[in-house]
Amino acid sequence: MRTGRHGRRRRWPRALTPWMFLLLPLAFVVTFSMVPIATMIVYSFTDWDGISPDYAFTGLANYTDIATRPQLFKVFLTSLYYLGASVVQIVLALYFATILSFNVRFRNFFKGVLFFPYLINGVAIGFVFLYFFQPGGTFDTFLAFFGVEGRLWLGDPDLVNYSLAGVSVWRYLGLNFVLFLGGIQSISPDLYEAAEIDGASRWDQFRHIILPLLRPLIGLSVILAVSGSLSVFEIPYIMTGGAGNSETFVIQTVKLAFQFNKTGLASAAAVVLLVLILIVTWVQRRLFPEERTETV
Repeated sequence: MRTGRHGRRRRWPRALTPWMFLLLPLAFVVTFSMVPIATMIVYSFTDWDGISPDYAFTGLANYTDIATRPQLFKVFLTSLYYLGASVVQIVLALYFATILSFNVRFRNFFKGVLFFPYLINGVAIGFVFLYFFQPGGTFDTFLAFFGVEGRLWLGDPDLVNYSLAGVSVWRYLGLNFVLFLGGIQSISPDLYEAAEIDGASRWDQFRHIILPLLRPLIGLSVILAVSGSLSVFEIPYIMTGGAGNSETFVIQTVKLAFQFNKTGLASAAAVVLLVLILIVTWVQRRLFPEERTETV
């Protein structure tokens, strides 16, 4: 009988071991993700100003206000610039990942150069490029060598979004680059050897081996690109504050909460953005389902 009891006591901790490892991460997820989201949804049905301890439930009034204000959705046009920049970013990341996956001189150096911007804090990047694009700054000095006149890159409403989107390409290129590079390096070398025996060129290897096997990663990058373009905040907020047609939906939401003290309306706007991102992600996964590949 003692042996049976001791056996039960030994098996009990083993059954709890996986849950003990998951306890702390789950606690963080619930505390810093689930609870704030639930609280935000509750506040979206109130008229809370973010300061007063008292608030009243207003039902769907905030959502009705958002739906009847076209100017609140006009800022989504700004997201198109960042979406276009994301396409450029994915193409460049795929190009550099393919080139540097082969034997190239100084490839480790170039890998570090491409990935380094992603490690820098977004606030620091915003301030650096704020001086980079200022009149008479680094960019204008560089263009002066080619006889090109400087422009108000952040002050011209027709140029500001192109400038900000270019900064986002520089910053997030490294993330997609690392994802694609890891996917390419996980491909079996036997496939390349068989392709070379058959006389396939580098372009043929990319088109028939690399690109098909990277479709799941490319799909993930597209999801991140769409959701990121809808929720752009730190770069335009730091560099322009949303001025000159550079205001995004998130900047507008922050202004509603902290500048106009309409936290209830801002919470409703945040819920709308969350729902839009979930819908876009769901549609993208339905149109481009994940393909399972079996390795032999």
